[in-house]
Amino acid sequence: MVIAIDVGTSSARASVYDAAARAVPGRFHQVKYEPRVTPDGGMELDAPRLLEAVAECVDHVLAGPALEVQAVAVATFWHGLLGLDAAGEAVTPLFMWADRRSAEDAAILRGALDDAAVHARTGCHLHSSYWPAKLRWLGHTRPAEARRVARWGSFGELLEQRLFGEAATSVCMASGTGLLDQQRTRWDPEALAAAGVEADRLWPLCDRAEARRGLRAPWSRRWPALRRVPWLPAVADGAASNVGSDCVGPQRIALNVGTSAALRIVTTSPPAPPPGLWRYRLDRQRSMLGGATSEGGNVLAWLDHVLRLPAREELETALAAMEPDAHHLTVLPFLAGERAPGWRDGLRATIAGLTLDTTGVDLARAGLEAVALRLARVHDLLRPCAAPDAAVVASGGGIVHSPAWAQIIADALGCPLVLSPEDEATSRGAARLALDALGITGLDEAPPLAGRTIAPDPARHARYQEARARQQRLDDAVGKV
Repeated sequence: MVIAIDVGTSSARASVYDAAARAVPGRFHQVKYEPRVTPDGGMELDAPRLLEAVAECVDHVLAGPALEVQAVAVATFWHGLLGLDAAGEAVTPLFMWADRRSAEDAAILRGALDDAAVHARTGCHLHSSYWPAKLRWLGHTRPAEARRVARWGSFGELLEQRLFGEAATSVCMASGTGLLDQQRTRWDPEALAAAGVEADRLWPLCDRAEARRGLRAPWSRRWPALRRVPWLPAVADGAASNVGSDCVGPQRIALNVGTSAALRIVTTSPPAPPPGLWRYRLDRQRSMLGGATSEGGNVLAWLDHVLRLPAREELETALAAMEPDAHHLTVLPFLAGERAPGWRDGLRATIAGLTLDTTGVDLARAGLEAVALRLARVHDLLRPCAAPDAAVVASGGGIVHSPAWAQIIADALGCPLVLSPEDEATSRGAARLALDALGITGLDEAPPLAGRTIAPDPARHARYQEARARQQRLDDAVGKV
């Protein structure tokens, strides 16, 4: 058995998996929380609250008959930035990818540096979602707080340091910071200088299979069954999701729709990342190429909160009954700014075409279609980097819980979607990575695709092509204002 811990943007989960990466019934626990959103564009999580959530999840999955646990795997969100003092205590909030307060600093960096060259080395554009801009912003807006920081890292390093008294950053997590030279797998000097941080204020690098053993007190007393069990360093949730969806090569494109959305492939021979896409790493041997949008399920959640939409089943029925683009609305869904493919800081959402007879369901359908149209742009950039006959494997709560939205996305992309049968793709992926590190099963042992296929409708795809052109015209017009 392996325990998989998944620390996400809105909840922490712990699950138990067997040697075939199958979830063990009754050994799952979830603790929900919400990021703190500030009026000036911030998005933060409280690191101590996340530690409490993880501990509660582990307590629950260990309750009951004893398990022969062989490893503990951890996955957490990419790009989160946290400062720890010399005693290992958090002295800053966890700044999330959607925290846009460093947008002006990102613009300054884009003016001072060659963004294309930085992108080629680090795989990341100069943007507020990455660490160079965030660290620069913290240095001049919160200098006293920044000076107290001994180490900058992610939540994964905080968890490891708290449990073992020391920590390291996996190459996987480091690749999403904007500070890692992807080819040399070392911290990039120019990016460090741009961020105003020395390499010794970051955690040392390690690969995903370099485990720690020997929980320190009080954790060894709290979880005696895990006292000598290897804990693997944290990997990114996006990377784990690909593995959990059995998308471990360029023959399969993983599509995930959660709070945000992303399309990704894994490859051992990555091309230079095309403008608009990023390149991260799964480990020292495997790279990931893809694009993540800032919009996804957060758009529907916001519309539901503001408009008080009908109950989920009623809404789903109404959405499915609507014709594509029948609402005559054009939406730029930048509630959390823009990442792929434009990487423009400071963009805000726009809705055009409202009339007196526009309904809440119209707005909901328009919002979901707008996200799908943005994903179609990312898909167009990524598909030439994948195998010619690559299948798109879809996972995530946004698709799993809304067949109507899944059909919209298939129609917008103009290609079939294979729905992953895995409800918890990230947790399963973390478990598969642990089993691979233990030498039990390899990552290349991907089973045949078994999920239900959603076929696109050619006529609807043509209508969405028109809607996509209209969305682009609005984007161009708003960008000139």
